[in-house]
Amino acid sequence: LPAAGAAGRPPGPGPEPMPGYAQLLQRSYRSLLDAARGCADCGWERSRRSWAQHAHLAAAELLLLLLAGLAWTALRQAAAAGLFRPLARWCQLQPRDAAKMPESAWKFLFYSTAWGYSAYLLFGTNYPFFHDPPSVFYDWKPGMEVPRDIAVAYLLQGSFYGHSIYATLYMDAWRKDSVVMLLHHVVTLVLIVFSYAFRYHNVGILVLFLHDISDVQLEFTKLNVYFKFRGGVYHRLNDLISDVGCVSFSITWFWFRLYWFPLKVLYATCHCSLLSVPDIPFYFFFNALLLTLLLMNIYWFLYIVVFAAKVLTGQVREVSDVREYDEAVEGPPLPPKSWKEEKPLRNGLVKDKHF
Repeated sequence: LPAAGAAGRPPGPGPEPMPGYAQLLQRSYRSLLDAARGCADCGWERSRRSWAQHAHLAAAELLLLLLAGLAWTALRQAAAAGLFRPLARWCQLQPRDAAKMPESAWKFLFYSTAWGYSAYLLFGTNYPFFHDPPSVFYDWKPGMEVPRDIAVAYLLQGSFYGHSIYATLYMDAWRKDSVVMLLHHVVTLVLIVFSYAFRYHNVGILVLFLHDISDVQLEFTKLNVYFKFRGGVYHRLNDLISDVGCVSFSITWFWFRLYWFPLKVLYATCHCSLLSVPDIPFYFFFNALLLTLLLMNIYWFLYIVVFAAKVLTGQVREVSDVREYDEAVEGPPLPPKSWKEEKPLRNGLVKDKHF
């Protein structure tokens, strides 16, 4: 690539074309290797100096983030008690579905709103980050002002992931991948807080946009799974939507998280960032977290592949829970049980004697 121009902008008209996987690996590896060789004094002392010089995070901002996280937790508890659980009773969902429905309904509402707002920032404003990912580092300066619309997105997302760490431990259904999910929430929260402090908020919006769409489809699919048996009656439409949603979710997961995420985000952070800001602070730290995020995306994609294989080979005859493929039911639904027999557990689930 030609040398970067003034203010980190590459010469020539138009955005840089998105690379292929081979270009991503070659250029990113070369950039990472050159950065490692040129880092003669890398270590704790340099990290401390870099934090003191470039990080801008006020105590009031951290307090606001904490209070917003507590507000999400209180709002979820209120919504579950006043809306989601009464709705499950009114629809006469099966106990195991009624226990999980509030979690999915809550996440579906949040991720739909969050992804819609991220899409608005990327396509309804003048931000060029999606079509020109290297532009996330153009004109970067330490302590630069964060635009108010992006700051709002960061507050909502950062506080929600802080709430999600608590929710995974004490409110959500515990699943086989819950430990990885907990790690995902911690990594995401660290990325959000540190990228805000170092003013890498432009690339942060792109990362959130590429990830939230899969969560929207996942929770929507799961809701249709839970609602296909209600009132003791099978509803074919919900079953069909859940099947279509499962296919759409699988395609979207690959396209957004395993195709666009590395070719747009990782290419920009590993390679293009050094062209715009040759001595960009915490280069290895942020790229290590983003690569960890990619590895977790691959891990979950293996779940999806295994589930699809079970469906194609007839080991699973219907979709039960996309994140619990090994617990997919193969027979008819369990007989409905009186709501008086349900005993809520500490995490808000319902104990079912059938399990």
